[in-house]
Amino acid sequence: MSANPSEEVNPGASFLASAQSALKDAATALNLDPNIYAILKTNERSLIVSVPVEMDDGHVEVFEGYRVQHTGARGPGKGGIRYHPAVSLEEVSALAQLMTWKCALVNVPFSGAKGGVSVNPRELSVNELRRLTRRYTYAISPIIGPRTDIPAPDMNTDERTMGWITDTYTMLKGESSGEIVTGKPVNLGGSVGRINATGLGVAISAEQALLRADLNPQQCAAVIQGFGNVGTWSARHINDLGVSIVAVSDISGGYYNPQGLNIDEMVAYTKSSPSRTLAGYGAPGLQPISNEDLLTLKCDVLVPAAMENQITGANADKIQAKLIVEGANGPTTPAADTILQRRGITLVPDILANAGGVVVSYFEWVQGREGFYWTADEVRERLHRFMEVAYRDMADFSQERGVSLRQSAMMLAVQRVADALEMRGVFP
Repeated sequence: MSANPSEEVNPGASFLASAQSALKDAATALNLDPNIYAILKTNERSLIVSVPVEMDDGHVEVFEGYRVQHTGARGPGKGGIRYHPAVSLEEVSALAQLMTWKCALVNVPFSGAKGGVSVNPRELSVNELRRLTRRYTYAISPIIGPRTDIPAPDMNTDERTMGWITDTYTMLKGESSGEIVTGKPVNLGGSVGRINATGLGVAISAEQALLRADLNPQQCAAVIQGFGNVGTWSARHINDLGVSIVAVSDISGGYYNPQGLNIDEMVAYTKSSPSRTLAGYGAPGLQPISNEDLLTLKCDVLVPAAMENQITGANADKIQAKLIVEGANGPTTPAADTILQRRGITLVPDILANAGGVVVSYFEWVQGREGFYWTADEVRERLHRFMEVAYRDMADFSQERGVSLRQSAMMLAVQRVADALEMRGVFP
């Protein structure tokens, strides 16, 4: 550790640099108009807010919150809200840009946005979290709205959080405003199939990658890093394909069984556990494993579904997976990308692999505006269609241009946004 805290690496700044580097590479490969590139490498709007919260004991804590809108070229802003101590303006800016490319790649009429509060939600009571959410919603309310910027759940936020935002925004506006967020409870106008949408999208992407690699899912093994919403649903849906899940991890550690894990049992355990983690879970044949060793296990499919910057230049040479499907945002650094590509390991990038959530968020937004709701089968069928078409477009472009899937996804997405900007022109 550096003796001077100011000399320590800022993970958010590093993440933003990676996002900017990916955009620059795509712009260069596309020979993009420099004027368009100048617009795309900046945020349209960045808001920093103070979030004072009266704690249960009566004292006031002040947290810092953010909402970033990258560009409005293809429609309203769309992106989650996360609660985590590491949340920073740089991290949120990078995530907003990723949302722009994600929405463009799967062809939903949204642009990229993201928000968050720098806070450890595990240290707050439910009442403190509710007050935090309401004050944060009030603070960002001038720049969000059903036709301008629609938040959604992200790390450490969920449908309950979205319910609080819906109520707060409705009280502020004095009119029913259910379309202000997606990912809210079904009885508040949420869509069926939203809670598992990101994990299902990861599984659909994994299935498409396995098919193109001529691998039989029923003869494959998968490793999942992260056992939150994305990780658990990814594990469940990949398991449904016939793939054996041999290892998973969460903040309590890694759990490995070469014969396969009982994912439903593990999910049930986390729901009843006081810590809501796998801490203390045991089963025959189960072996503890470090997060570092988990990432380098021999397997067919590796799904990093935890935090960004997990596969790096330091461990990419040790990865033994045949396919990597990015469930988290930005889990692989550019240095690792280069190594994995050189080693011939197929990587399905985050802007496609975890786009299931934003696709079903789009479905929810459409249903809310129409006041007409779809069945679970209709949502699932439409999600499959969107994801499979997007995967085909990305894979075909990759073959045509002789580039990696990540480069292909970025180039396609950037070109679509650039086309929209060119058609709209620069105001005034």
